[in-house]
Amino acid sequence: MKVFQIGAAGGVGRRLAQLLADRGDEVTGMFRNPAQTETVQDTGATPVVGDLIADSVETLADKLKGHDAVVFSAGAHGTGVDQTTLIDGKGLEKAADAAGLAGVSRFVLVSAFPDSGRGGEVNDRFEHYMRTKKTADVYLTRTNLDWLIVRPGLLRDEPGNGRVTAGPAIEYGDVHRDNVAAFIDAALHNPALNRTIVELTDGPTPAAEAVSQLVATLAPAHT
Repeated sequence: MKVFQIGAAGGVGRRLAQLLADRGDEVTGMFRNPAQTETVQDTGATPVVGDLIADSVETLADKLKGHDAVVFSAGAHGTGVDQTTLIDGKGLEKAADAAGLAGVSRFVLVSAFPDSGRGGEVNDRFEHYMRTKKTADVYLTRTNLDWLIVRPGLLRDEPGNGRVTAGPAIEYGDVHRDNVAAFIDAALHNPALNRTIVELTDGPTPAAEAVSQLVATLAPAHT
């Protein structure tokens, strides 16, 4: 499988690239900062500099051509409201349009759990982030792509164990970035899991098994 990652140098992105490369997939990793070239290269992915803000839909489509799937895990990461709008929001729209133009139907988006921030102090910047992520989700669901939206819980950097709880609606909780990557890796290789939204936390079920269970559960709705 040929996978194009947008946000390949990020916490989930580089972990996913490593998993895909280890199983023999051909991975292209896009990132904005040229200083991240080595970070992406070390995962086994082919590094490609790209800019969701500056690049046109046509420019992005040229990068995507020939791939089987796109994974979008890019984000502004607290660099400001305007950047959030341009990367998490408009950037996702550009990427989805580019995938359609390039003929790449499979599109996985790493989004945000709707309960994110609950119990903590939430400021206007965070509210804008959550609104932007939701609008991006809506945009993707209205395309003709074979989309999958993954909404992870509170992300953690410590090593994970590849086990998750996944479903259309689950209780909020922590999830290790390793486990998010493991779930997306499994989902990419089970194309029957598509056109659905999955909430994700750490849990007892191996990622590949969780994907298979979701496919079995959701199958009647897709017939």
